[in-house]
Amino acid sequence: MRALITGATGFVGRHLSRRFKDLSVLTRRPDAAAALLRHATAFQWAPESEPAPVAALRGTDAVFHLAGEPVSASRWTPDVKRRIRESRVTATRNLVAGLAALSERPAVLVCASAVGYYGNRGDEPLDEKSSAGTGFLAGVCEEWEREALAAAALGMRVACVRLGIVLAARGGALGRMLPMFRLGLGGRLGRGLQWMPWIHVEDVVELMIHVAESDRVAGPVNAVAPQAVTNSEFTAALAHAVSRPALLPVPEIALRLTLGEVSEVLLASQRVFPGVALASGYRFRHPKLVPALEAIAQADAATP
Repeated sequence: MRALITGATGFVGRHLSRRFKDLSVLTRRPDAAAALLRHATAFQWAPESEPAPVAALRGTDAVFHLAGEPVSASRWTPDVKRRIRESRVTATRNLVAGLAALSERPAVLVCASAVGYYGNRGDEPLDEKSSAGTGFLAGVCEEWEREALAAAALGMRVACVRLGIVLAARGGALGRMLPMFRLGLGGRLGRGLQWMPWIHVEDVVELMIHVAESDRVAGPVNAVAPQAVTNSEFTAALAHAVSRPALLPVPEIALRLTLGEVSEVLLASQRVFPGVALASGYRFRHPKLVPALEAIAQADAATP
């Protein structure tokens, strides 16, 4: 498979890029991307202001669109919200515009999305047939997916992979949590009753490739492990994995005062299940949380 990836230098993109020998990437900084991904051909693209370059897209079999401004890196000022939205909605529109300019197009577009699509839903079981939620992130995800699905009118198969919390020894949310938990400074967030949809990074990569290769998979795909857990259960499992107590809960009011609207990402409850993945025959490498976290903690400890 000849693949093209946007966001290839990001957390998930770096893991996915290792699975391809014939790879092109679209990036704002092609020199930096080429240095990091030595096996890839890097093309420059300003995703919020121009269509994706035809030269990069031509001859590819699958496009993996992962680019997007980090959601929880800073407080949501109006400018940060604008960048989050444009880096997903406008950029995806411009990617599809580039695909429309091709005479022969890739067979499939696999576009990242997020479980934020569902909003804060309490204990409600959610699968790919569930409606969109309310709030800023839910609205962004809904628009983001709508722009990606426009490529279906070009004759392409389109899948929107709704990512849960991606776990790995380096990078992502867990990369920030592990040092604190190793010091015994971890704890639940708020009351800890909110559901936390999680997935190991290896399963993200393999599920995306599975989706690209499975002709019958289209539309939304929940990229979450089949074992749903609450924040309290996740916290206890992580503390167990690093052999430390988790005795320092963070009160909800402290999160809201410190992070503002970003606290919604941490406190929203999304009991999401991977219905499409399982129905399409995908077999999870890491279906259960405790062994997944233990493997990650061991890998983290072994890495200098």
